[in-house]
Amino acid sequence: MSAPEIIENDLPEGKSPFELRVGNARGLHESVVKNAIETGDVGFIHSYTTGSTVDGPGVRVVVWTAGCQWRCLYCHNPDTWNMMNGTPVTLERAFEGLRKYRHGLQMMKGGITISGGEPLMQDRFVARLCGGAKEMGLHTTIETNGFLSDRLSDAELDKIDLVMLGIKTWGSDRHRQLTGKDIEPTLAFARRLAARRQPVWIRFVLVPGLTDDPEIVRGIAQFAAKQGNVERVEVLPFHQLGRFKWQELGLDYQLADAAAPSAELAERTCEIFRAAGLEAY
Repeated sequence: MSAPEIIENDLPEGKSPFELRVGNARGLHESVVKNAIETGDVGFIHSYTTGSTVDGPGVRVVVWTAGCQWRCLYCHNPDTWNMMNGTPVTLERAFEGLRKYRHGLQMMKGGITISGGEPLMQDRFVARLCGGAKEMGLHTTIETNGFLSDRLSDAELDKIDLVMLGIKTWGSDRHRQLTGKDIEPTLAFARRLAARRQPVWIRFVLVPGLTDDPEIVRGIAQFAAKQGNVERVEVLPFHQLGRFKWQELGLDYQLADAAAPSAELAERTCEIFRAAGLEAY
């Protein structure tokens, strides 16, 4: 008996990336999932939002993919860890959805941003989606932790105009405690992008008591400044908007009592990046 074909789902629109979504691909035949990952014919999408002005230049469509190997303590979308929580969407159906916004995005000097989860868990789908978006004349951005970046060839990186690279903390031990993974693949990707002179925005989540140590910030700042291709650093204040997801999923949330950073702390953090010669916001 042949495996069942994928259902032609539309891109799942979300009012915000903080909606809890689980089990949307549950029951999908294993062979279909394997083929989707290997070919990129199908992507597993948590949701997409339109009109974003904070996920890359201009006004953007943001596609939030499902699947992530990291377990960041402050993750606000733990439902994206499991790829099977995403809605399976064929590449062609994704292109159809994107074409609807093509002209508006061009007029507003925007494009498409692919985030997650970790989009490079679905590297074939992401590479092909970026390639198709470029053919439409759209600016392309991926937001990634860089851990799986070796999956992308230089030719595929040529189809990506901007990389928003998440550097979570500084130091191997701290990084493993925070994410469960080694920091070196992220830094290696940063060096690769620098050698290509490919534009990068660094994203850094500021969590009081966890990532706010000036030593951490200076380490990231000095590294980023040396690369020569980092256009800006975005200091993202920690928030509790995803706390309910940890509770609903029965996960141990260690930051239940963590507070959002004050405006003064955020500004001091930005100043450390600026002192290294970087633009920081």
